[in-house]
Amino acid sequence: MSNPAPAAAPNTVDVLVIGAGPTGLACAIDAQREGFRVALLDKGCLCNSLFHYPAHMTFFTTPELLEIGNIPFSSPNPKPNRQEALEYYRKVAAHYRLDVRAYQNVDRITGVDGAFVVHATDTFGRAHTYHARKLILATGYYDLPNLLHIPGEDLPKVMHYYTDPHPYFNQDVLVIGGKNSAAIAALELWRHGARVTLAHRDAAMHKHVKYWILPDIENRIRNNEIAAYFHSTVTAITPDTAHLSTPQGERILPNQFVFAMTGYHPDFSFLESLGIQLEGADRTPVCNPETLESNIPGIYLAGVIVAGMRTNEIFIENGRFHGAQIAASLRKKIRPTRAASTLPT
Repeated sequence: MSNPAPAAAPNTVDVLVIGAGPTGLACAIDAQREGFRVALLDKGCLCNSLFHYPAHMTFFTTPELLEIGNIPFSSPNPKPNRQEALEYYRKVAAHYRLDVRAYQNVDRITGVDGAFVVHATDTFGRAHTYHARKLILATGYYDLPNLLHIPGEDLPKVMHYYTDPHPYFNQDVLVIGGKNSAAIAALELWRHGARVTLAHRDAAMHKHVKYWILPDIENRIRNNEIAAYFHSTVTAITPDTAHLSTPQGERILPNQFVFAMTGYHPDFSFLESLGIQLEGADRTPVCNPETLESNIPGIYLAGVIVAGMRTNEIFIENGRFHGAQIAASLRKKIRPTRAASTLPT
C-alpha cells in the first residue's frame, strides 16, 4: 500500500479568498464544493462591512435574495434587519466549516499564478504568510469613504459612517449627501432628538432613494423639521461650525457633528499594486465577464469591485452568484487537493 499524501501546510491552500463578507463566503463555499482547499482572510470580523452598518438597519430586499450556499434565510420580517443577517451568515460559515482568518490585513501579494504568496499582518503586528494557487478578491468598498477634501474634514466630529442616533440627542448635526444613507441618517437623528440640517449638491434627494424613505424625508424637509440646503456644498468645518456655499450665498451653521454620507469606493491602489488594469472614468477592473478572472492570471474578482466606481450595480443579491462563475473556471484549470465528498453540503 502506498503512503498517503502529506497533509497540506495550514497556510497553504488551493484558493485564498480575500474578504469574508457575503460574497467572499459564497465564493469560498462554491470553491470548497469543488473539493478545493480554501481559506478566507479579512482585516476585520466576519461580514465586517455589514457589522458596521447602522445598528437598526433594515435591508432593502427580501431574505431569500440574501441567501448563499443553498441555506434558507428565514425571517419573520418581509425585509430582514442587520442583526438577522449577521446571525444568518455566522450560521452559514459554521455549517460549511469555512476557514476564516479574521483580523488579518493583507499587506502585499507576490508570486504568480499557481504560486501566489500573500503577506498579512494581524492586530498584534505579527506577520502571516499564505501560499495559494489561485486568489479571489472580494474586498468590497465600504472601508474607503469618498472624501470631501475640505478644511476640517479630519476633525473628530466628522464621520463617514452612521451607526446609532443616541449620542447626538440635542446636538446640531449636519448630514451631507442625498442618497439612501444620508436620508436614513437624517431621519433617525431627527427622530431621536438631534437638530438636523441636510446639505446636498444636487437639486433634490436622489431619485433612487427607496420609495418608502423618499416621501418621509421630503415631508420632514417640507415641514421644516429637517433643514435642507440643495445645490449646496460644504466648504469648511470648524470645531463649532460648518460652512456651506449655497445659491443664496455662504451660510455658517452652528454645528457639533457632521456625517459625510458621500459614498465609498473600492481599494483601487491595492488592485493596481497587483497589476490589475482599471479602465475608464469608473475605473472598472479588467476581467473576463464569464469567469471573472482579471488580466492577471489566477486572480479573480468578485462582488462590487467588479463594477469599479459603479457601486450601485452590484449588491449581495447578484454578487453572491460570482462564486459559481469562479468555481466553474477553477474546475477547468486546477485539480483539487481533497475530495469534495468530505465537505459539508
